[in-house]
Amino acid sequence: MDKCIMLIELAKEGAAGGYVSVTLRGLASKLGVSPQTVMRWLSDFESSGLLERVVTGRRTRVRLTEKGLKLLEDIHDSLDSVLYGGVIIGEVVSGLGEGAYYVRQYRERFREYLGFDPYPGTLNVRVIFPKTVFDALCSVKPIVIPGFVRNGRSFGDVRAYPVSVEEIEGAIVIPSRTIHPPKIAEVVSPVCIRKRLKVGDGDRVTLRVKGGRDVEG
Repeated sequence: MDKCIMLIELAKEGAAGGYVSVTLRGLASKLGVSPQTVMRWLSDFESSGLLERVVTGRRTRVRLTEKGLKLLEDIHDSLDSVLYGGVIIGEVVSGLGEGAYYVRQYRERFREYLGFDPYPGTLNVRVIFPKTVFDALCSVKPIVIPGFVRNGRSFGDVRAYPVSVEEIEGAIVIPSRTIHPPKIAEVVSPVCIRKRLKVGDGDRVTLRVKGGRDVEG
C-alpha cells in the first residue's frame, strides 16, 4: 500500500504527464519513509514497468508509463466504488431526544412516501466511513417529503434515502435546509432498531443505501 501511495504522490508531482525531477529525500519526507526505501520502491516500479527513470548525477527524473497510469486508474475506480458505493459504517449514538417528536409530526407523510408506519424515534449513527453521510448518498436520488404547516408552525421538506440496517428496512432522513454534510445519520424505521438488533451506544452497524452502487462485503 505504501508503494501505491508513492505512485500517487509521483502523479501529483506531475509524473503522469511527463518527466519530472524528484529527490529521494523529498519523497521520503512526504511519505514518512527512508530515502533508501524510496530508492528501492523506484527500482521496483521501474522493474515492473510502472515508471521510467533517468538518473543524471544526483538528478533523478521519472515519468509514469501507460501501465502505471492504468494501475492508478484501477485504484481510483476501486476507491470510488467503496467511497461512493452506498455503504455507511458507523457507531450507534444517543440523540437529543427530538427524534420521536419529529417522527410523530411527519408520520403520515412517512407512511405515504416511504411505505411504512415509522417507529416514534430514530436510530442515530455516527458515521465512521465514508467521511460524511453525503459522501455515501451523492449518487442516489432522494425521496423528497414535502413540508407542511401545523398549528402555526412550519415543518420543512425532508430528503429521505431508503436504507437497510443489517436486515431491517428504513430510511435516512435529512432536512432539506441542511447545508453542511452531517456526521450523524438519522434513520427512521417501522421498528425500534436498537431493540431488534440489540445494539447500544458504541456498537457498530452497517447501513446499505438502496439505489447506491453497492459493494461486496
